[in-house]
Amino acid sequence: MISGVMSRRTTARPPVVVLVLAAIAVTFFALPLLGLVWRAPWSNAWEYLTEDDALTALRLSLWCSAWSTVASFVFGVPLAWTLARVPFRGNGVVRALCTLSMVLPPVVGGVALFFALGRRGLVGQWLDDWFGIRLPFTTAGVVVAQTFVAMPFLVITVEAALRQMDRRVEDAARTLGASSWYTFRRVTLPAIRPALVAGGVLAWARALGECGATITFAGNFPGTTQTMPLAVYLSLETNPEAAIVLALVMIAISFAVLVGLRDRWFGRQSRPELSA
Repeated sequence: MISGVMSRRTTARPPVVVLVLAAIAVTFFALPLLGLVWRAPWSNAWEYLTEDDALTALRLSLWCSAWSTVASFVFGVPLAWTLARVPFRGNGVVRALCTLSMVLPPVVGGVALFFALGRRGLVGQWLDDWFGIRLPFTTAGVVVAQTFVAMPFLVITVEAALRQMDRRVEDAARTLGASSWYTFRRVTLPAIRPALVAGGVLAWARALGECGATITFAGNFPGTTQTMPLAVYLSLETNPEAAIVLALVMIAISFAVLVGLRDRWFGRQSRPELSA
């Protein structure tokens, strides 16, 4: 009897006003995309996509975003583990600091990077004088800017998974004599693999779409720092039709990523069974 009541509550239809407001929200998000599809020059789309500038920008975007994702894994996973497992004073402040770039205007992040890693920046001056490393207006600078804005997506995803993980498995491994490093590699990481995949893809997608911090810190030089988002921005002023086509490519990639990761975020939903 109770299960029947719970099932009926689960499958109860929401109020009509809720459905109407939800439909308006969906329309609000869909209309800009439909506008691009409507105005797209489909007859010339392939021509715009195969132009040398577009292909160069796409290759550079894929290359830099891949390296940015690697850097996010190398530094972001240990950071997430530290935030989730190591108690220390100021943990919340450190977490806020490491995820601040998620909410900062990208241009502000680029300005901050410039005055930190530029040739006369807080650290950049020493990189230049001691090692001859100059990051602004280089391809490496693009990777740095993308990593700055993308890594937090990996960090918060992995940290959440670590906090929800059943730690008794790790305790059992250590009881059997496994070292902390072995436990981390062979127990912890496999247990949070879905979060690693989701966080990595999110970081890659964010890096691929980064524009503001990149143009501020690395500039906009074709073949060196001009990524796909920057090519879209420039094309909007000189060739709007090409900008629409390139924008649709970026949207298609991002949309595919989000659809593919839906089950990673929310889990697969099973239909409730009706019972008397």
